[in-house]
Amino acid sequence: MEKNDHTLEIITNETRDKVTKMDVVTPSIYTSIFSKYAEEHHVDLSNEDEISRKILQEECSFLTELQTQTSKSADKLSQSANKALTAMRDKNENLLQDVLKETESLRLEVEKLKESVYHDELTHTYNRKWLHDHFIDDDQRFIKGGTLAIIDLNYFKIINDTHGHIIGDKVLIFIAAQLKSIEANVIRYGGDEFIIIFPENTSETTALKRLNKTRDHILTKKLKAHDSKFTLSFSFGITTFKAKDKLVQVIENADKHMYEDKLKIKKRVTGI
Repeated sequence: MEKNDHTLEIITNETRDKVTKMDVVTPSIYTSIFSKYAEEHHVDLSNEDEISRKILQEECSFLTELQTQTSKSADKLSQSANKALTAMRDKNENLLQDVLKETESLRLEVEKLKESVYHDELTHTYNRKWLHDHFIDDDQRFIKGGTLAIIDLNYFKIINDTHGHIIGDKVLIFIAAQLKSIEANVIRYGGDEFIIIFPENTSETTALKRLNKTRDHILTKKLKAHDSKFTLSFSFGITTFKAKDKLVQVIENADKHMYEDKLKIKKRVTGI
């Protein structure tokens, strides 16, 4: 994905987050919000038709490739099943061993397919689709209860504006790697915003300790960009949720705690 495509994805997610919290959204409202974020990210939308055509072409190519790979995997699975039946019927140990090797190879191919569908290309964390397919029902409610944290980087726009999107991308990759060390499900929710779904039975207190420990560790680091160095930090909000709780309401609850935390951490870290 090119830099501009990645930036458009960020803008789209930011716009989606904004309109999700609105009771009524018209096309003109959506357009004005999208344009506002595009201006903040210095993206020129004057050639919108060309941008849309390119994105649609890339999405169609991805879906076609995914369909092709899925069909190939299905064919291989069918062939392996037939071989297995033949091997068991004829008591052919060598053929059965071949089937086991083919099945393992097929399993690895399927895992790669799942990764392409459920992982964020830049940070290699999970994406929104993974969250929705594993935790959310058709009514946008949680399937089961748990503890959720929302993470937002501090001064990320300044980092992008000062050092460029390449450094910004490296910062996102670094943060994602640090969050993964918490040993919980890390989802890139949009732009510089991540969600963490902690393992079942993890209390808010435990989640708080883990995130504070990770943040304090990050604050000891000096990241380098060209000839300068800067400090990185993030703010977070934690909330518990129950089965049937609405996703948007759980996010809003975590957001409130996150902004309270942002006020506190920015007193400690007054810049980058």
